[in-house]
Amino acid sequence: MKVFVTRRIPPEGHTLLSQAALCKVQQWDSDEPIPRAELLKGISGAHGLICLLSDKIDKEVLDTAGPNLKVISTLSVGFDHLALDEIKKRGIRVGYTPDVLTDATAELTVALLLTTCRRLPEAIQEVKNGGWKTWAPMWMCGYGLSNSTVGVIGLGRIGLAIARRLKPFGVKKFLYTGRQPKSESDEELNAEFVSTEKLAEESDFVIVSCSLTPETVGLCNKDFFQKMKKTSIFINTSRGSVVNQEDLYEALANGQIAAAGLDVTTPEPLPTDHPLLTLKNCVILPHIGSATYATRNAMSVLTVNNLLKGLAGEEMPSELKL
Repeated sequence: MKVFVTRRIPPEGHTLLSQAALCKVQQWDSDEPIPRAELLKGISGAHGLICLLSDKIDKEVLDTAGPNLKVISTLSVGFDHLALDEIKKRGIRVGYTPDVLTDATAELTVALLLTTCRRLPEAIQEVKNGGWKTWAPMWMCGYGLSNSTVGVIGLGRIGLAIARRLKPFGVKKFLYTGRQPKSESDEELNAEFVSTEKLAEESDFVIVSCSLTPETVGLCNKDFFQKMKKTSIFINTSRGSVVNQEDLYEALANGQIAAAGLDVTTPEPLPTDHPLLTLKNCVILPHIGSATYATRNAMSVLTVNNLLKGLAGEEMPSELKL
């Protein structure tokens, strides 16, 4: 069976796929995103597809693939790049990679939060450019987690893992939003299920870790930032489109909120002349939430296993239920 792979994948997954007698693999052999024309050429007649978040798998791609396509396996926990309605209509199975990247993403979120609230990039720059003249009581002061209220938008696997890591820092209270309250989390974390408005108003730190859905697109906008405290820190490690970036820029530039840390943006990569990059109180990372060697290799192995099991008509380790 023909399998098309849209990018070089981490070595452990690549080795597993190359040893599979079940399929003949064709790959876009680059670390750069596949051009649209090459994607359409490669997918034609394929039985299976391995793709990444940056690959838009829409109706045109599915039509070009034709009736052979049985399995799409994405090397990601997110699936907003897939036209799920069209995929479901064609009876195509979808594999994805939840759980394996939870710890790495939670660790990165905590690192980004601490980096932002303690103004580490600014401090490093002051050392390099000679701004460090002496010790001064109020110089380079930031905000601490002890006795704070942390709001988590989306207390799913990753949101919960973030909260558990933050609790030992002395967080006084957790607030969270989501589809429904989670009594176990309420007890474990001293957490309270609240409205988005209340979370914005009362949190010292706001962490976005929800999925990108029609309901969450642009959720964090001008109205949201106006409700936040002027001393609040905003962190997003979910998807860039959850945030209205123009509104975030205004909130940061006007001192409406204290600072922001982003691991995700719209678009990705963010243009080097983007206004957010001019701000000292905005820390931006290049979508590296799951970027540990172990995690990326585990993701690639799970992606390949999802594909192979799907092609064999067997149960996938992680199948998205459509």
